[in-house]
Amino acid sequence: MQRTISGMVGKGSVNHNSRKFHTANTDPERSNLNIEYCNEDIKAVYHEMFDDALKRYNDKQNRKDRKISDYYEKICSGKQEKPFHELIMQVGNLGDMNAKSIDGQLAATILDEYYKDFQKRNPNLRVFSAHLHMDEATPHLHIDFVPFVTESSRGLDTRVSLKGALATQGFEGGSRSDTEWNQWSHSEKEQLAAVMERYGVEWEHKGTHEKHLSVLDYEKKMRSEEVAELETKVEGLQFVVQDAQKSADKIQGKLEKLQERESLIGLNVGRYDDEPEWQLPEPSMLMTANSYKSKIVEPFIKRLKSVIRSIVTQYLQLKSTVNDLKSKLSRAYADNERLMDRIDVERKENTKLSEVVKDYKRVRKVLGEEQIDNILTHAKAEEQIKKRSTRNRGYER
Repeated sequence: MQRTISGMVGKGSVNHNSRKFHTANTDPERSNLNIEYCNEDIKAVYHEMFDDALKRYNDKQNRKDRKISDYYEKICSGKQEKPFHELIMQVGNLGDMNAKSIDGQLAATILDEYYKDFQKRNPNLRVFSAHLHMDEATPHLHIDFVPFVTESSRGLDTRVSLKGALATQGFEGGSRSDTEWNQWSHSEKEQLAAVMERYGVEWEHKGTHEKHLSVLDYEKKMRSEEVAELETKVEGLQFVVQDAQKSADKIQGKLEKLQERESLIGLNVGRYDDEPEWQLPEPSMLMTANSYKSKIVEPFIKRLKSVIRSIVTQYLQLKSTVNDLKSKLSRAYADNERLMDRIDVERKENTKLSEVVKDYKRVRKVLGEEQIDNILTHAKAEEQIKKRSTRNRGYER
C-alpha cells in the first residue's frame, strides 16, 4: 500500500482546532472521535517560557522606553516573528484515506504514533496545542508550537525565533526553496514515513522517476513542485492571515461588548461566531498565494469591514439616542427641581393660611357669627366705594 504525505503550514486557529466553533467542512457528530493532546493558553505558556528572561533583560535597561512590559504583546505587534506556528500533517487523501473508512482509521493510528515523539524530536518547538481531527474528510494532525532559542546574544537571552530554533535542531537554510522550514518539514515527513512503514504503508513520492513520466504524469510532477513552492509562499502569507485574524479577534471583542445592547442595536451578534461564512478557511494545497489573498483573504476582510460599518453606524445612532435621552433627562431634572421648589413655597403658604383660618374661626367664635358677617359686609361695601372712586378720578383726568 502506498500513500502520500502532506505537510502544510496551518493558519493556527486554536479555537477552531479545539472545536469551539465549527465550519462547513466539519461534521459535529464525529467530533467526539477527535483527539486533543494538549490545549494550553498561549499567554500562560509565554509567561512560563520567557518571564525569567524578560526580567533579566529589563533589569539591564537604563531607559524605561526600552523595557518590555509584555513579551507576548510585543511579539504579536511586531513583524519579525509570529507568536506561534502550526504544522498540519496528513497521510493520503480523501480518495484513499477517508476518515469514515478502515484506511482512515489506520491513518489516525499512524498520526497518533507519529505525534507522541514530536516534542522529544523538537526540543526547541514548545507545543501548546495539538489535535487529531477525525470529523473532517481526511484524518489530519494540527500541531501548534512556539519556537525559541536560548543563550541569545541580542534581545532576551531566551526568545522567540523560528529560524534560530530550527537551526539549533540542525536545519540551516540554503536556497530560497531550501529554507529551514522546508528542510525541517521534509525531515518530519520522513519521521512520519518511518511510522507508516511499521504499518505496511509506503510513502508515495509524487513527481519522481522522470524517465517513465507520461504527459499526464509530467503535469502532476510540475504540480507537485508548484505545491512545494507554494508551501514557502504560504508561510509568508501567514503574516497576512495573522493580521486578518487579529482584525477578526478585535471585531469579535467589539461584538461581545455590543452583545449586551443587542436588543437596542438590532444586530444578531451570535451568528458571527459559528456560521461558516465568517470563518477564514485554510488555503488549499493547489492555490497560489496571490489567489488565496485575492479570492479569500481580501473578500473576508471586506465583509469584516462591512460588519464594522454596520456596527459603527448603529453605535452612532444609539449614541445619538442616548445623548438625546440624557438631554431630556437633564431638562426633566431641572423642571423637577423647579417644581420641588414651588411645592415647598406652596406648602409654606398653605401652612400660613391654615393658621389664618384657625385665627378667623377663633374670632368668629368670640365675637359671634352675626357681628362678624356685618363687619365683613361693611368692609366689602367700603372696598367697592373706593374702587368706584378710583375709576371716577381716572376718567376726570
